[in-house]
Amino acid sequence: MDRLSNAEQRELETRMQQKQMKEFMNVFSGLVNHCFDACVDDFTTKSLVQRETGCVSRCVQKFMAGSERIGQRFQEEQAKMMQNPPPGR
Repeated sequence: MDRLSNAEQRELETRMQQKQMKEFMNVFSGLVNHCFDACVDDFTTKSLVQRETGCVSRCVQKFMAGSERIGQRFQEEQAKMMQNPPPGR
């Protein structure tokens, strides 16, 4: 990024932020859709029933725990790659 002008750097940062926001929204939307499909099946009331509320809470907790673990594994693998770079580099 040292070779980019200030305007180019700002443009790149803006695009990266937009891409991150889009990715976040896709993940969030996927989570909502998954937990809704898995947990909500009583459409006779306006609000979630207690069973559905508990299911949604567990679904989100599992998703968050899984995401955290995936992030940890990614960092572990990245650290291994930094210690033992592939041949030819």
